Formats: sequence, structure tokens, C-alpha cells
Amino acid sequence: MTDMLKLIEDSLYAYLPNKNVLEKKLIESMEYSLRAGGKRVRPMLTLEFCRLCCAPLEKAVPFGCAVEMIHTYSLIHDDLPCMDDDELRRGKPSNHIVYGEDTALLAGDALQSLAFEVICCEDSVNKAGAAACAKAAYTLAKYCGARGMVAGQAIDLEYEDKNAPIEVLRQMDIKKTGGLIKAACEMGCIAANADDNMINAAGLYGEYIGIAFQIVDDILDVTSSQEELGKPIGSDFSNQKSTYVSLLGIDKCRELVNELTKQAIDALSVFSVDTKPLVDFALKLANRKK
Repeated sequence: MTDMLKLIEDSLYAYLPNKNVLEKKLIESMEYSLRAGGKRVRPMLTLEFCRLCCAPLEKAVPFGCAVEMIHTYSLIHDDLPCMDDDELRRGKPSNHIVYGEDTALLAGDALQSLAFEVICCEDSVNKAGAAACAKAAYTLAKYCGARGMVAGQAIDLEYEDKNAPIEVLRQMDIKKTGGLIKAACEMGCIAANADDNMINAAGLYGEYIGIAFQIVDDILDVTSSQEELGKPIGSDFSNQKSTYVSLLGIDKCRELVNELTKQAIDALSVFSVDTKPLVDFALKLANRKK
């Protein structure tokens, strides 16, 4: 995992445009959020599923970096005053606090475009093949757009000051949080030219840990501190948002996280290679404190 993380970090910044240009502030804004200390959950999953399909990790690196760029753009936009209006992200000032709302908005837009440029560039085609690159681009677009992450954010805004039922929360989180994690897992298999059975299994794993991840977030929003999380806490309550905790209570939420984690682990049974790293990863996410 340490080797994977270094491979991701080294590659991620190499894909950024040169800063010796008139739009230097834009590139600096993009880099600021990319370097903000994320856990790199999504690209790590992309590389790990590529390994699980017995392919060289280098094939999946561009895809993993693309997923992280999409994730970073979504965080920049989420923090904007017109969305969640958060001034802190990972213990640091949010992008718009440092660079202004206008540049932060453009930085998110540029990271989104750069993600697909990375997937489709000549280097990626040489590593994974044109067919895999096309399939990965389609998969990422599907899960991050109007049927995926952005759709989930729209549902979140629609129910911000309403009592949303648990069914709405589940759909919102499958799209908003689960979608991008699901894309990351599937793209690892796609990079390895795996069959549909493996891709579908990876998608199930991603969907289950994605929902579990969001439920843990809801728990931490109530039980953790701003110092531990590196972002404001209690915002869900102050914004009158329905959450798993407000609807089910903390104990039931923890039971649901354990159930989803077990389903994610069960989905790995189709793979013949050692799945322990992904099993441990699911358990670590379920028990995280920040």
C-alpha cells in the first residue's frame, strides 16, 4: 500500500499543467487542493483492483489519478458558499478562502476536464490500450455526472431543509459518495482488461463501502471534533439535514456499517488472488475515527 501511495502521489502532480503561464493562479489553485492531504482512498482502490486482476499497476495509475482529480474538484465545489459553505477542508482553509470563489470554481472545472484528458492521453493508451481508456472514460463520466455524484449532490440540496426518508438517503449516497468509489474499483479492473464478472464484483464492493463510508461520516459529524476531522462538525444538524444518525440513531448506524462492510467483503469472492488488503481496507474504513 505504501508503494501504491507513492506511485499515485508522484504521478498525480506530474499531470498538472506547467505553472509558467498567464493562468498561473488557476494551476496553483488546482495544486493546492490536490496537495491538501487526502487519504487517496479512490486511486488506491483503482490500483488494488488492478493488482487483483493480475495486471501491472502502471496500467491503472492514470485512471486512479483521474478519479482523484474528480474527487478533488467535487470537494472544491462542495465547500463553496452556494453549496455547503465550509471554510475548512482537511484542516486547511478551503480553496475559495485562499483563492477566491471565482478561481476555486474554475479550478474545480479544470480538474474535471483534466481527469478525462489524463484517461485519454497517449501515455494512458500506451499503458492500458485504447479500448480500456474509452471504457474507463465512459465509466467515470457515468458515475460522476447527472446519473452519479452530481445527481447525489442535487438530491442533497433538494432535501437540505426537509425530512428525507431513509430510502432517499440511500439513493443519494449511492450516487453522491458510492458512485465515485464504485467507479474507482471498476476502473481498476478495466485497466487490467478483466471480464464483466470481475468488474461487477468490484462495483458492488465499491458501492457497499461507499455507503458505509458516508454513514461513518454522519456518525463522526456527531461524535468527533473539528480538530480530529479537519473540518467543521455538526453542520448536518445546523443545516437541518436528515442523516442516517438522525433517522436511525448511532447504534443502528454502526450495525448498518458492519452489515455493508460484510457485503463488500463477500463481493470479493469472485477473485482468485489474495483479497486480504481489500478486506482490511474495508474494515479500516468502517472503523475510522476521522
